[in-house]
Amino acid sequence: MSTARLAFAPLSYTGWGSLDKLVPEVTRFHAARILIVTDPILEQIGLTDRVKHPLVEAGLAVDVYTGVVPEPPLEVGEALVAYTREHRFDLIIGLGGGSALDLTKLAAVLAVQEGSVSDYLAMTATRTLSRKGLPKILIPTTAGTGSEITNISVLTLPTTKDVIAHDFLLADVAIVDPQLTLSMPPRVTAATGIDALTHAIEAYVSLLASPTTDGLALQAVRMISQSLPRAVRNGSDKEARTAMSHASYMAGIAFFNAGVAAVHALAYPLGGQFHLSHGDSNAVLLPYVMGYIRKSCTKRLADLLNALGGNSAYVSEEDASIRCIEAIKRLVAEVGIPTTLQQFGIPESALDALTDDGVLQKRLLARSPMPLAREDIRAIYQAAFDGVIAEAP
Repeated sequence: MSTARLAFAPLSYTGWGSLDKLVPEVTRFHAARILIVTDPILEQIGLTDRVKHPLVEAGLAVDVYTGVVPEPPLEVGEALVAYTREHRFDLIIGLGGGSALDLTKLAAVLAVQEGSVSDYLAMTATRTLSRKGLPKILIPTTAGTGSEITNISVLTLPTTKDVIAHDFLLADVAIVDPQLTLSMPPRVTAATGIDALTHAIEAYVSLLASPTTDGLALQAVRMISQSLPRAVRNGSDKEARTAMSHASYMAGIAFFNAGVAAVHALAYPLGGQFHLSHGDSNAVLLPYVMGYIRKSCTKRLADLLNALGGNSAYVSEEDASIRCIEAIKRLVAEVGIPTTLQQFGIPESALDALTDDGVLQKRLLARSPMPLAREDIRAIYQAAFDGVIAEAP
């Protein structure tokens, strides 16, 4: 058996009410000047105050930065890093979805480096990170991205996305409190939930999968398939929200260690060129990518069918893998996400440009159980446009 490299954030708190651990953890770092990175909507609905007020009452100086936008472009990252360097904070707290958490990781690490953010992007890097940076505490308010547990920060470029990836970006503390997800509207609940499902499924079929990541991925799929439709239908369902937060966290650990592959590689151009959210981009591609590569991982897909609530016991492995793809597509539709590129308003004329950018994501494509050439990627985009599952020839 090959050796598996496993990495984890140093400390996590999970469960209802775990936000109560924030002040003791901040105090442990002897930080006096705190920056909270969040988005304007969370400030408007009062979630930011739930983090800020206990810190202020503890005698700490707290600034709030609300310049976070969905799928943040490079210039948003550059602006936050400049702000962080100028104000000399002791600790940074990220509060929000994946965009806020990714930007927090970026700012905390690059605050103590030289050069610009673009100098460290994976596809064009001219510098390497040399210092760990400021302490960072990550608090997700969605159940899907897994950003609180990974070492990656994603930024949007003019036509695609790129990342900075390094263990320096790992959270010092992650606080996963399902209570903070109650404010998520159904559409965001659905998109982030399918994002978590994608993380788990891609981790399970990844070439870098291990027994540890397999267990986490399968349990995440079980919990998501049972709880996501409930959370979408009733955002106040405490049990469903709790299950989704735990599942997202587990899927995050699984994909951080095993990696994601072609779904994410092809999703990045959708976000870059058409500004689809990351969750929607993954959701619309997930059944078509898995359908195309099905023959390279039939046994794993049969396992996933069982985790999705199906039963592979009385059918062939081949049939079970086909039923798995069908179950994935049904779940995406059940939670209200469009299941074709056409339904997102993406024209067929864009498929070649999407393919051009998709082939550049070599870091992600390398983990796919089936090698994908340019013609394969083009065929997957075509399948997602037509809404018909197509298998590799």
